[in-house]
Amino acid sequence: MRDTCRSRVLESALALALVERRGSGHVDARDRMVRYLERHRSSGGLMDAAVAAAALGRGGHPSPHQALEGVVSCVPDFARTRKRALVHAIFTMLGVANACDDGDSRAFDASALHPWAAVQAVAVKAVLAAGKAPVARDDVSLLVSTQFLETVWEGNLFIHLSVLHALVDVPGMESIVDNGLRTAFMHQREDGGLPFVTDTDTWCTVVAGLALCSAGAPPEALHRIAGHLVRVQHANGGWSYTDRAQLSDTDCTTVAVEFLHQLDADAYRDPIRRAVDALIAVRGADGGFPTYGSGTPSEACMTAAAINALSTQGRHPHVIQAALRFLADRQMPDGSFPPGWSGSRLHTLFRAYLATRPHHRRSPLAVHGMSSRIAGLVRITQNADGGFGQQKDAPSDAISTAYALIILAGQPGPAPAARAARYLLTQQRSDGGIVSVPDMLGPRPFPYHVPLLTDAFALLALGHLTRRIRPPSVMRGRRHSSTEPSTTAGDPVAPPCRAPLRQTETTSSSTPTSPAHRVPSNSGIPSPRPGKA
Repeated sequence: MRDTCRSRVLESALALALVERRGSGHVDARDRMVRYLERHRSSGGLMDAAVAAAALGRGGHPSPHQALEGVVSCVPDFARTRKRALVHAIFTMLGVANACDDGDSRAFDASALHPWAAVQAVAVKAVLAAGKAPVARDDVSLLVSTQFLETVWEGNLFIHLSVLHALVDVPGMESIVDNGLRTAFMHQREDGGLPFVTDTDTWCTVVAGLALCSAGAPPEALHRIAGHLVRVQHANGGWSYTDRAQLSDTDCTTVAVEFLHQLDADAYRDPIRRAVDALIAVRGADGGFPTYGSGTPSEACMTAAAINALSTQGRHPHVIQAALRFLADRQMPDGSFPPGWSGSRLHTLFRAYLATRPHHRRSPLAVHGMSSRIAGLVRITQNADGGFGQQKDAPSDAISTAYALIILAGQPGPAPAARAARYLLTQQRSDGGIVSVPDMLGPRPFPYHVPLLTDAFALLALGHLTRRIRPPSVMRGRRHSSTEPSTTAGDPVAPPCRAPLRQTETTSSSTPTSPAHRVPSNSGIPSPRPGKA
């Protein structure tokens, strides 16, 4: 499932600044980028406005300091030191005076970082040290190791351009920088801008696959999708956001497990087993799951995603219970969770809500309370038009409403779900696509836009709603397998795509349990995902 990542101000500005630094060539690409930035100077938030103004030499408001504080306030606590240095480095690359004064050495400690973050930290250190000290030989070697002719390392153009800025003043690196620029411009979009990443094809595939599965798409189409996923599965059992990347992540791996299990757990037994092993391998000592490798910080959204995937397997009950406790401990008093890989707080909420459902009866009171607080927060934040915004008091958007609808479809009162569905359908174009604001973040908290992801999450939400309101006999008539869904100690898992729905389901005491009121117990997707640093 393929869709292009749309242009973004950040990468476009960094590329323009690099062309200006080199002082020759790429005239057409430069002119197109200037026009793109002129058109988008006031179309984004504080950071986009400040970045575009700096790249175009306009100055004025908002100031880099305002943009910096806005960015740092939107990232998890464990990432704030590195993010502050990153934003300083961005404005240094753009030539904004006094933007590079950052002396916290913790921002440059790459010893416990995954490869993307490690390269980014080294590039930031080199940029901020420009003119003060030469770049260390080992750092130059690491940065150069990411440069390949006509290939963007790990598909990440933001890191690619950051590396080029770090190398631009290093003696002997002229040809490396020029080749890197030519490679970047291979991905210049028709509107003149550059995207965050080359593509998110694997992430789109797993999300769309699960959504199509929930909506009863033809089995032959679903097995084609599954065949592609099996071919691009990494040797360690995981998946990455794009076929071009080697670093696997929890987000893609968990959703792939859910999709393959629902489609045909027997046929895809081996890739599922390998993926589950990959998830267990990165589990943190605190019971949570990180986005990337073992030893990196656990996160609420990724932990919820891991629970949803592991719950399909009927194994690792102690791992799941520990993960549920981690999740409950990270919930904030209002019911929300710390920032994740989505600009909408509802993204983590829907995944955490689904994570609690199959384990409701055996879980401690903290987990029961977590689920209730999620439902309560969603109920009180619905806007007058029936939709939901990314944050408190934000205007409604389609993808946030889709996330909320997944939660509302599991609630006993039908009116909020009906209102959310009505709003969501008003955002549908004549071709079936859904119009929405950008939602995925990379690196946090910079949003990027791949429209197919909005379509997929909207379809997933409608699939949850359909299972709530459609009698099982109707759903069963659309499937042709005699295989019943597996169960573990009486707890349900999301039914295979081609299997008849079960006649009963274990639910919370507040949720109707008649067949006409069932929703999938898992099917919780995602973040990005890409470029998570």
